[in-house]
Amino acid sequence: MSTWPLADLVPHAGEMILLDSIEHVEGERIVCVKTVQSDGLFVDADGSLPAWVGVELMAQSIAAWAGCHAREVHEPVQLGFLLGTRQYVCNVEAFPLGTRLLVEAERSFHDEHGMGVFTCHIDAPGIHAEARLTVYRPRNADAFFEQIAGEATHV
Repeated sequence: MSTWPLADLVPHAGEMILLDSIEHVEGERIVCVKTVQSDGLFVDADGSLPAWVGVELMAQSIAAWAGCHAREVHEPVQLGFLLGTRQYVCNVEAFPLGTRLLVEAERSFHDEHGMGVFTCHIDAPGIHAEARLTVYRPRNADAFFEQIAGEATHV
């Protein structure tokens, strides 16, 4: 499978794209790269990246995976939602400045309504984080938002 620039794959813009690149994508799995830099978004004063940002790195890896699959069949990248995570665990409080993180996501479940579950890992020497993320991608994001807006006015 070919890869494209991350900006063409995820529905984020500018510095909100936290990942640096895609290392590998195939089938149900993607591996992305993030090198912690002192000028990055969410970075602490010492240049480290708080471990809680790992959930967003995992979510963006899933978005990149979905974007690759969409591009492969010449479809537009669609908006998706992170619904939640189960048991995010990380053996460090922060990812140190200069650390090259490998962020892996592998789809373990999906249904015809757009729900999916991914098993995710972040690894670097001496660092390991893992979680299961539940995501949702509506078939038509505009119709989905219109429906939500209509329901909100009837409350």
